[in-house]
Amino acid sequence: MITIDRKKHRKRELTEKIIEKIFLVAASISVISVLIITLFIFAKGAPAIGIVGVKEFLLGQDWEPMADIFGILPMILASFYATVGAILIGVPVGILTAVFLAEIAPIWLQRIVRPAVELLAGIPSVIYGFFGLLVIVPIIDEQFGGGGNSLLAAIFILGVMILPTIVTISETAIKAVPREYKEGSLALGTSHIETIFKVILPAAKSGVLAAVILGIGRAIGETMAVILVIGNTVQIPNSLLDRARTLTANIAIEMGYAFGLHQQVLFATGVVLFVFIMSLNLLLNHFTHKAGDK
Repeated sequence: MITIDRKKHRKRELTEKIIEKIFLVAASISVISVLIITLFIFAKGAPAIGIVGVKEFLLGQDWEPMADIFGILPMILASFYATVGAILIGVPVGILTAVFLAEIAPIWLQRIVRPAVELLAGIPSVIYGFFGLLVIVPIIDEQFGGGGNSLLAAIFILGVMILPTIVTISETAIKAVPREYKEGSLALGTSHIETIFKVILPAAKSGVLAAVILGIGRAIGETMAVILVIGNTVQIPNSLLDRARTLTANIAIEMGYAFGLHQQVLFATGVVLFVFIMSLNLLLNHFTHKAGDK
């Protein structure tokens, strides 16, 4: 019996070591993939920034590849405005929807709303773009004129596209709050709504901030849906109704026919986008960890 138990123990240990190695390989593949992509983008794009000039590249307002003039300030601002607008729409709606599903909605209504939210996550981005092109753009044109293709149309589409991420993660964070917090608050005489906003949401803020981070990443990186509705004109948008072009849209539109310095500059645009997203993620992760520590 002792010999059999030892054999089983050794077999279990061997199995656990093999599984640990598999996990290590999987994690290593993820890290190595990120490093390879990062090195490739910087190797292809960094020399072009030196050729064009950092100031001319980042602050230049003209984009004329045929004349070797590459200024991406209009696209930086368009990406920034579109992302901020999407956050202003998507974050409040997403968090309130998560609160509704986690704390207020009856079971039968949850079974309707939650699958609808999950379905939004599964819709291809090009379908969002078609919807915006055929529905949102004509409405904007009818109400405000100008053709409808605009920064406003892109903001609305991006605001809808980030909803599934924010709703799903925020709901999970809210449900992870210990039930004792809610019961203790209600026992002190506070209302259900007061408990939600003064106890539950503050306790879940690290998870909610993580949802916002992922939503911002989705908004910044979105390409196809934005291309279909934003108008793709290289100019600094002075109004929500102006046409514009984002960094990702510029890369997608011109990479197919670019060559030489033009192609290198598009990779350099990817470097700027990469640095911007990484900086934003590090900053928001810092606040997320601080919120989690509290």
